[in-house]
Amino acid sequence: MTAVAIVSAIAIAGCGLGAGKSAPGVVTLAVTRDFGTAPVGSAAEKSIPGSQTVMRMLERSFKVTTRYGGGFVQSIDGHAGSSSRLDWFYYVNGIEATLGAAGTSVNKGDRIWWDLHDWTATDSIPAVVGSFPEPFIHGINGRRFPVTLECASDAATACKRVTTELDSIGVKVASQAIGTGSGSDSLGVIVGTWHDVRSELLAALIEHGPASSGVYARFAGSSGSSLQLLNPAGHVVRTLGAGAGLIAASAQTSTGPAWLITGTDVAGVSAAAAALTPARLRDHFALAVQGQTDFPVPLEAAS
Repeated sequence: MTAVAIVSAIAIAGCGLGAGKSAPGVVTLAVTRDFGTAPVGSAAEKSIPGSQTVMRMLERSFKVTTRYGGGFVQSIDGHAGSSSRLDWFYYVNGIEATLGAAGTSVNKGDRIWWDLHDWTATDSIPAVVGSFPEPFIHGINGRRFPVTLECASDAATACKRVTTELDSIGVKVASQAIGTGSGSDSLGVIVGTWHDVRSELLAALIEHGPASSGVYARFAGSSGSSLQLLNPAGHVVRTLGAGAGLIAASAQTSTGPAWLITGTDVAGVSAAAAALTPARLRDHFALAVQGQTDFPVPLEAAS
């Protein structure tokens, strides 16, 4: 592994255990393989010691081997990384951590997710959607953020559905026009067709591929009339047309973490908004949809 890959793998953070709401304050831990498609195990803790870290919780619940002075996870319950760009990465509340697992504290309500996957296309995935309703409830590093909702003028129905879903989990949103920006101290949710949102920074990152956004999907055509689904190597393996939608997240924006609910057309945006539920997003890095059919991406790992 390269030095940057080692640092990135140690630092990543997120989660995706269970659909629906957890009991207040309970910390959940999920371990999967292949971008969430193969479960390895799970655990939960009601009481959190003051010195609790992501690494200590993992070691109490699973058999773990480490490298590089104990800071890098080599194997969990016998599932090991390899020299062929296959390694363990972890997420806390769906957001990449800034420290290694041994230095990342656990806060009440955190959802921690370890996944063993191929990092050929990118060694950093800044945010994932499979932890929903996190990070909207418990936030990042123990800090909860206000949520802003940016809606395109032709996405009123989809925006109403998103607002209703967030309200059901106790999250109030401040609505504003698309392109306004969420600000560095808030979580942004952007809703609209690809034509509406393509000028947004998160959309620009997605256009540049997984190495920039961590999202294994991209829109094609002058107005985004088709949605291309990528495999772990970053190659297009399927293309969706009319009625296709996408739910994706990234933390690499100048204004802070953001979620994008978009589609090839209004029907695609509505289909994506309907998929904003814990059950449908569970353990998915990002989710493409067409009607009520779900396509977790990267696609090859989910097939």
